[in-house]
Amino acid sequence: MSVAGLAGATSPCVVFTSGGSEANALALRGAIAGAAQQEDRIARLFISAIEHESVRANASALAEAVPGLKLTEIPVTGQGNVDLNALRLNLIQGKGRVLVSVMAANNETGVVQDIRTIAKLIKLEGGEGALVHIDAVQAAGRTAVSFDAWGTDYMTLSAHKLGGPQGAGALLVRDGAPLAAQIAGGGQEMRRRSGTENVAAIAGFGAAAAELADFSDGMGALRVLRDRFEAELAQMAPGFESAERQLQKTQRLAQKVAADLAGADPMQRHAGKIAAEGSAAAVGHQCHGAAAGQQRARQGFRREHVSAGAAGGEHDHAGLAHVSTPPKRRRVSASAMPMPRPSASIDEPP
Repeated sequence: MSVAGLAGATSPCVVFTSGGSEANALALRGAIAGAAQQEDRIARLFISAIEHESVRANASALAEAVPGLKLTEIPVTGQGNVDLNALRLNLIQGKGRVLVSVMAANNETGVVQDIRTIAKLIKLEGGEGALVHIDAVQAAGRTAVSFDAWGTDYMTLSAHKLGGPQGAGALLVRDGAPLAAQIAGGGQEMRRRSGTENVAAIAGFGAAAAELADFSDGMGALRVLRDRFEAELAQMAPGFESAERQLQKTQRLAQKVAADLAGADPMQRHAGKIAAEGSAAAVGHQCHGAAAGQQRARQGFRREHVSAGAAGGEHDHAGLAHVSTPPKRRRVSASAMPMPRPSASIDEPP
């Protein structure tokens, strides 16, 4: 299976990039610039309250730089899902062409959005020429993703989230969707993204996609391990409040645990021990934490816009910890699969 095949698309849709952040930037900036070139400008840009920083930062910069562009943030429910009523109201109340960016699965809580329903709503209520961008970096290879069936216009993917090499990502672009290249030069990627491609990383991207063609085989085992891990952590860490309990009625990725701990220091000290067992563990934002399951979580914390949004407002998430298992490329059973275990001394002082 190819990169396009994993996402339910065809090869001509694929624009290879250096990673997910560049692909997100190309989607937003390229769509808005491309629409302007076609003299059918995008006047309204919507992002959800739980988007990755690469979407939030680019959206904010565009709103400041592009005359007449209005940026609106769509709230999420207490379960971490995009508030469909709020989205609909914002779509029907304004005027001008729309671009909406939503992530398929959240990088902190693991909550999976109903993208088919969201995309349908945008196309129905967003007016003529409404465009949909989906950040599927976390979702691809973990849950079903379908660029064509969802009816989206742009989709972001990243190799290393599939177990492939760092330094390769992709933006899928629907035929006919506006897209202006943001890097001038040699005209690579069918003139959509100039610059010599990282061929070795792209080959690894394709290999990782092929390995995950049957990703669903291991998801049941991962859910069992996740639930067991959360149950043990709840017993060992006072104040623990699992995403499972907070988001009981919400679909989320099988391999992800988002634990809200009463105090960051215990998890901070033990993140490295969990990582040593083969899983990525971090306190605070994932991108600032353990890499490839080998590094200790960074020092220093900040409030998480994702979890605060899901909680319905500002919340001190200095103790928000993330534990993710790496992609599994072979069928395994829950009993045979190694499980990261919380330290028995997680609540003890240093």
